[in-house]
Amino acid sequence: MMGNSFVTIAMNSLAARLSFISLSADRVRTALQTGESLNSANLEGANLSGMNLAGGDFSGAIFVGANLSQSNLEGANLQGADLRRANLQGSCTIKANLQDSALYRAILCGCDFRGANLTGAKLQLALYDAKTIWPEGYDYRNSGAIGPKANLAGAYLNTANLRGADLTGANLRGAYLSGADLTGANLEGAALSGANLRRVSLVGAYLRNARLVGVELQFADLRGADLTDATLEQVQNLEGADFSQVEGLKDEERAYLCSRSSVELGTWNPYTRSNTAQSLGCFPRNP
Repeated sequence: MMGNSFVTIAMNSLAARLSFISLSADRVRTALQTGESLNSANLEGANLSGMNLAGGDFSGAIFVGANLSQSNLEGANLQGADLRRANLQGSCTIKANLQDSALYRAILCGCDFRGANLTGAKLQLALYDAKTIWPEGYDYRNSGAIGPKANLAGAYLNTANLRGADLTGANLRGAYLSGADLTGANLEGAALSGANLRRVSLVGAYLRNARLVGVELQFADLRGADLTDATLEQVQNLEGADFSQVEGLKDEERAYLCSRSSVELGTWNPYTRSNTAQSLGCFPRNP
């Protein structure tokens, strides 16, 4: 009896160790062809790009950082799956079961979620775009995901990598974006009033019709940004911000920014090696 117990314990221990070994794409393909379930499988970091995974049972599976771009997950069971930081760009997830799945920081650009079950799915900081198709009636704007028309008021996005992100019409009022990289991002019509934009990179960002009322811009890098019809009022702090080669800045708004204190205007940006007054083409007045 005791010997059998030791064998059972050893087998259970071996199975537990094997469950932590990440499966290869070939192993996944073989399992699907033979109808084997892959529930609770460890697929962390696996490259499954472009694979046909339709109808597979991946409930509780670990896909952390996995590449699932352009894959076919139609009708797949991903209930409770861990898809944190997974790349699902352009994947087909029609009628997939994603109930209670973890999609934190996942890339969902171009995903087709028609008919998918996203009940209880956690999408905080997941990235989507205008090509993402959501299930009918799904409230993606308030899901915590980042993309067009998202409601991110007061969100903590400090140091987030949002290069080239589509945030058209997003609500970012009071959001914390200090140190975030929004290089080349589309923020047309975005509401940024009261946002913390300290040391943010908005190089080449598209800010047409954006509202920037009461924002903090210490050491912000706006070089080459498009500020056509953007509203810049009641700026909290402008110290060290760089506006070099911005487009569309109205004369009255430039005059307003140039009227700030010489302390703010005369502060050098340590990264761009320019001070705010020079970048705006104005000279600081006496405080």
